[in-house]
Amino acid sequence: MARTDRLMRLIDSLRRLPAPTTAARLAAETGVSRRQLYRDIATLRAGGALIDGEAGVGYRLTEDPALPPQSFSRLEIEALVLAVGELHQTGDADLEEAGQSALSRIIATLPDGQARQAMHTVLRSFRPPPARVEMKVDMSLLRRACWEELALDVSYRDLKGRLTEREVWPLGISYSDGTLMVLVWCCLRQDWRVFHASGIEQARLNGHSFRPRRVSLLRDYAARRAQGVS
Repeated sequence: MARTDRLMRLIDSLRRLPAPTTAARLAAETGVSRRQLYRDIATLRAGGALIDGEAGVGYRLTEDPALPPQSFSRLEIEALVLAVGELHQTGDADLEEAGQSALSRIIATLPDGQARQAMHTVLRSFRPPPARVEMKVDMSLLRRACWEELALDVSYRDLKGRLTEREVWPLGISYSDGTLMVLVWCCLRQDWRVFHASGIEQARLNGHSFRPRRVSLLRDYAARRAQGVS
């Protein structure tokens, strides 16, 4: 692991984990030996991070110079916590974990009073999570293909059980109750298609890029939907 990535992972662990956090726990979180962890903590301290604690006691990040000071209204804090809490409705565990990680980083930058508010929010959602749909495709691959405008060769089985092979340009992923959909430009049909993610049986990058078409395709698709064209 690159040194910069390792230090960022350590900072993130110090933000997220209950303080004081033992060296053993931090070493496990960052995937390094305890000796390397002590060196990394010394490096962060030398760079200006205020990390209290020592070996055998545990560590606490008391000031994080990597993030600028932030301030939110109480209602904004409630909205952020509620929104992240709702991510379990997507059925995407990686997305939920990313949301919790981002929220922890935000809370770490708040003044003490606002950080306490974030720990004691009053708005709650008690909707049960949707039934988990078995995915055959790696969602991280779909997300990467969307972000980087990379074409995929996919094997797709529709709701009638028909299996087709096609090249697609993934444009976006949408979540709704019990369903996970992928909007693509289908090179086979030369048209937009909305696939059930659970129907994608195989997907692989084919080395083609559709950059910079994603934004214009999404704009055209939105205009088509606004005109009521299915």
